[in-house]
Amino acid sequence: MYYNHKVSIIMGAYNEEQSIGKCIESILKQTFSDFELIICDDCSTDNTRKVVEFYANKDNRIKLITNERNLKLAASLNKCLEYSKSEYIARMDADDICLEGRILKQVKFLDEHPEYEMVGGGARIFDGNNISELRLPKEYPSKNDVIYGPPFIHPTIMIRRDVLLNLQGYDTSDRTIRGQDRDLWFRFFSKNYSAYNIQEPLIIYGETKDDFKKRTFKTSIMYYKTAINGYKMLNVPIQKYIFALKPVVSNFMPNKIKKVIRARLIKNN
Repeated sequence: MYYNHKVSIIMGAYNEEQSIGKCIESILKQTFSDFELIICDDCSTDNTRKVVEFYANKDNRIKLITNERNLKLAASLNKCLEYSKSEYIARMDADDICLEGRILKQVKFLDEHPEYEMVGGGARIFDGNNISELRLPKEYPSKNDVIYGPPFIHPTIMIRRDVLLNLQGYDTSDRTIRGQDRDLWFRFFSKNYSAYNIQEPLIIYGETKDDFKKRTFKTSIMYYKTAINGYKMLNVPIQKYIFALKPVVSNFMPNKIKKVIRARLIKNN
């Protein structure tokens, strides 16, 4: 296949006018330049589209797609994937910052390690005021780790495009309006693919009080259904199905405790 670029960075955006400019600038400052940035505006009601257009007019590597109606993140990412023409696909969220050298490190890793289909990494957490903890997922994640929670920080990953296409991209069912990343990890490991997490921060990851507010009882049921679906896919022993209830139980916990538990789970998985 002919590739226009080495990497396609795909991003869905909805009402991100306050953060997407800094996000784009962090990508344009990457030491690796052979990429395209594909952004799908999911019917934002603020100035998100205008901000993206401003940068797209300055750099032709930036491609803007606009949904005719709000489709949510999974469908928006799939549209970006359709437009991509690169060997590798990298994820990025509009409220995160790409650390300098991130893309180069991941391209180098995948080029030098054909035995791996995907590479992720760590993140520094930004709570809206300060950059605090360093979150590092397990270096060598496996199908056993996804049983207990997401073994990757979604916006850090870079995956071979043919692998993501083989997985048919992101699931767009009602249960993956939230948690579409973990659904992908279940399907990834069900195909016996291998992945690695670089043991250093690749992004500054935005995680504010508003993000915790989005984790409602309704979304916890989505996570539960995705876990059950994934357990069946991986033939997980029935006694471990109890771990599917973790998001439902955590829904009743204070946000401060949720944050601590989530950080420890990602670190220990």
